Amino acid sequence: MTKAMMALGLSLASSSALADWQVNLNQGVTEISRDIFDLHMLIFWICVVIGVGVFGVMFYSIFMHRKSKGAQAAHFHENTTVEVVWTVIPFVILIGMAIPATGTLMDMYDTSEADVDIQITGYQWKWRYQYLDEEIDFFSNLSTPREEIYNEAGKNPNYLLEVDNPLVIPAGKKVRFLITANDVIHSWWVPHFAVKKDAIPGFINESWVRVDEPGVYRGQCTELCGKDHGFMPVVVEVKPQAEYDAWVAAQRAKKAALAEAASQSYSVDELIAMGEGVLSTGHAPPVMR
Repeated sequence: MTKAMMALGLSLASSSALADWQVNLNQGVTEISRDIFDLHMLIFWICVVIGVGVFGVMFYSIFMHRKSKGAQAAHFHENTTVEVVWTVIPFVILIGMAIPATGTLMDMYDTSEADVDIQITGYQWKWRYQYLDEEIDFFSNLSTPREEIYNEAGKNPNYLLEVDNPLVIPAGKKVRFLITANDVIHSWWVPHFAVKKDAIPGFINESWVRVDEPGVYRGQCTELCGKDHGFMPVVVEVKPQAEYDAWVAAQRAKKAALAEAASQSYSVDELIAMGEGVLSTGHAPPVMR
């Protein structure tokens, strides 16, 4: 038992075990995510002050009015002043917390005047992204090599957090997400955006984001949705407007090429080769509509 405890202690003390240690929220890269973080810290410190005050008075009373010092308990039925104080103070505290919380919640749910509308649909176990204004439609699948999953190769830094077709959005623009599911309940989550919404079949949840800093942001499905729940990551690429416009043009060209390819005739050998390509990747190629 002693050796087992020592081994556990050494493993917890190792740098790899502590690499992902984090107890607080992520401040994120959006104005809303920072507002949520600030609200969280405000509420946290209010709770700290209340806790210190309450337990401080309690411990002081226990120590200074203990029986060994000859303290005698007072006998009374009510104290109007005390009752007013312990009613008014919590009321003021709650109002002080409700005002900023209400403002932040209103901003979170304000999906009006979006520049880009994207429908996100969860499947077992992948995501489908449909750009409602651009007629772009594709699936996003896990692209981590199977060799890494089966421990036949070393893990890369983005292990299980990489996809073949990431969601692409323009920087500095308000993007509205319409989130739903095709089969079971999923949940679309990107922590740096402070966006986490359930994807429910037959129901559409709304959220939005405006990211000013271009980059790649990662998340996951956070609703247990089946045996491959841990294998449907979310990857969002935020591009400057010019690069986003170029990406949209490339998607339109790909759509035209697929439409042209669909009208052609293929030999049996060509069809077998295409099928082998689909099988080797573990998923079908992107769907363009």
